[in-house]
Amino acid sequence: MKQLQGHVAGLQGTLAVPGDKSISHRGLMIGAISAGITRLHNFLPSADCLATLAAVQALGVAVDRPTPTEVTITGVGKAGLHQAVGSLDMMNSGTSTRLFMGLLAGQTFDSTLTGDASLSKRPMRRVADPLLAFGADVNVTSAGTLPATIHGQPLHAANVQMNVASAQVKSALILAALQAPGVSTIVETLPTRDHTERMLRAFGANVQTTADQRTITVVGQPELVGQTLTVPGDMSSAAFFMTAASLTKNAQVHLKNVGINETRTGLLKVLQEMGGRVMVDKHMAGGEPVADLTIETADLHSITLGEKDIPALIDELPLVALLAARAQGVTTITGAAELRVKETDRIATIATELTKMGAEVRELPDGLVITGHADWHPQSLTLDSHGDHRIGMMLAVAALQQPETFTLDNADAVAVSYPNFFEDLAQLITPEAV
Repeated sequence: MKQLQGHVAGLQGTLAVPGDKSISHRGLMIGAISAGITRLHNFLPSADCLATLAAVQALGVAVDRPTPTEVTITGVGKAGLHQAVGSLDMMNSGTSTRLFMGLLAGQTFDSTLTGDASLSKRPMRRVADPLLAFGADVNVTSAGTLPATIHGQPLHAANVQMNVASAQVKSALILAALQAPGVSTIVETLPTRDHTERMLRAFGANVQTTADQRTITVVGQPELVGQTLTVPGDMSSAAFFMTAASLTKNAQVHLKNVGINETRTGLLKVLQEMGGRVMVDKHMAGGEPVADLTIETADLHSITLGEKDIPALIDELPLVALLAARAQGVTTITGAAELRVKETDRIATIATELTKMGAEVRELPDGLVITGHADWHPQSLTLDSHGDHRIGMMLAVAALQQPETFTLDNADAVAVSYPNFFEDLAQLITPEAV
């Protein structure tokens, strides 16, 4: 249990948020199957990324960490991975699990993926089934969950029409296509984050995307070459401070070197559409667009979001709900059924926890209806992350606005993506005079 800080007089200061989680995962995996040395600067040492790092090592790849955020990977090439001794523990990481299913499907050995209690409830057939198109042999439980057994074998090129908008599923299919001779095509229902495609191109793969960002063509069996990458700051981590600064009085927060890949800027666009005060200073780093952001207190109004808006916002929807709960008017979010199968049922947990705090939130099967109010009247002062890192951090941001003192159960879940979140937030807080 952690006491959440409220009663704040303002938020002021500058932060460099931790490295992007999605890019850190992919840098480890792609570096592992490349020839030569890959160096990752500003690597995110979160529990999820460390699960990927441990799995890469278990597969016979040498990984050195001279500092927590600097990683050197001695790649073994496209055919150099070795069978792990025992199962590979994905801990709580859905990204690790789904990407490894694609990567290991084309190897010459069998692998078993396991995870913690939360991960073991999440759907994995959505990856296993489309991998069949490449000739993969991936077995999950009758409920479609972990453990997963991957019988590595030669794959063949395929054309796959995805039926779910998921960057994790897409990336698993790309990693399978990479190992198959010939040309494969993957068609998305809606564009999702494209870090895998960008990084593979940087390492030497021939991966092309059509202008509508929905069709990806992969030429199989490239010779990948190790690279040196600086991981941009994670937009999904920056989003908590963007939200906090927008909602908190007397706020001006500067965030340095945040990744603004267009598939990840959904919250930035929503915040601006709601009347947020955000200044963006753009530049490039390691093939990814980045920016320094300045966010100030703002008066916000409601918004309507539908299915086409969701992929670029999927990790930030708890924060959109919080912004809406403090904004003027009624916000409707639909087309977000994917939230039901994240670390928790995020639709349910958002509604439950914000309602405890005094917000007016109603669940829909695929979203939420939120009526904004400036004054909340709490039903309970004890909140719960439900083991979900993003829910825990959202609630900490929500508590900044309140005169009451809240406590958060299962606060340690935050370490999954942002181990130093509470310390970084405390740096910005101007406490109220006693």
